[in-house]
Amino acid sequence: MIIDEAHRIKNPNSSLSQVARVMNTDFRLLITGTPLQNNLNELWALLNFILPEIFGDADQFDKWFSMSGADGQENVIKKLHTVLRPFMIRRVKKDVACGLPPKKETKLYIGLTKMQQEWYKRLLRKDATELNALGGPDKVRLLNVLMQLRKVCNHPYLFEGAEQGPPYSDGPHLWENSGKMSLLHKLLPKLKAQGSRVLIFSQMTRILDILEDYFRLVQYNYCRIDGNTDGEARDTQMDIFNAPQSEKFAFLLSTRAGGLGINLATADIVILYDSDWNPQVDLQAMVSIAVSLQFYSILFYSLLYRGTFLYSNVIISLVIGPSSPYRSDETSTGLPLRDGRLS
Repeated sequence: MIIDEAHRIKNPNSSLSQVARVMNTDFRLLITGTPLQNNLNELWALLNFILPEIFGDADQFDKWFSMSGADGQENVIKKLHTVLRPFMIRRVKKDVACGLPPKKETKLYIGLTKMQQEWYKRLLRKDATELNALGGPDKVRLLNVLMQLRKVCNHPYLFEGAEQGPPYSDGPHLWENSGKMSLLHKLLPKLKAQGSRVLIFSQMTRILDILEDYFRLVQYNYCRIDGNTDGEARDTQMDIFNAPQSEKFAFLLSTRAGGLGINLATADIVILYDSDWNPQVDLQAMVSIAVSLQFYSILFYSLLYRGTFLYSNVIISLVIGPSSPYRSDETSTGLPLRDGRLS
């Protein structure tokens, strides 16, 4: 039995995982390019499918790799490498696709809008006592604060009460109150004018909702895939986008749902609106596109908010074709900039 996109059975309680486990097979092979999260149970589920007689007990597996402190974490990593080595063959680009052009990265600094600054400061003041606590803040509390600050950096409308209403109305405020949306409002018309087609990835489906409002307002045709899209609708959306002479200018995707098993090779621009905490998830989303566009050079544009905790919060990845007016064979210059800003 060979299972492609093997991340689909990382949940041992899923229907596919349970059905696959009861089938009698002489050999089993899993193929996946999707990174594992920091969750030993996902790794155990894959190893249990391959060799249930060795990796039979999830609790025992967790005990093998229990860790405490920095030394414990380092030992766990060494143990995992030792355990995985006999069962895993890892294929990396430099070994099997030497002809792929190298990636280039340019960092562009943008500022928070007035509304974003107000919400950012409001959150920090609200949690100042906890953040300044003796011995440092509680880990769960700190992660919650970071997530709230991340939402501010993405768009303040992610908070209830930030957008005026009801009634709610679409308008320039959609991009005027977010630094990232302001940049997209300048960038997308340039890309559309040159005939490019765009993929926009985000971690948050609510950001995709805001982007949908924006695309309807400016009358750009688009498709969308997120975690709530079923398999049939997913395939239909990809077929519509990839169809010859398709009128769809952009494809909105949640990074975890859209980066898995997609085929959108007709796009030549990839934008990561916000980055995952696990950088491998972003790489997976980008590689899934880059492999299909083997003759294009990929430029990565990192948009960084000055003065915020999340300097590497956004990566705008542009897949530049040979005929693109933004192509550069030297050090990546990318989009036309004026004093570090998009002109």
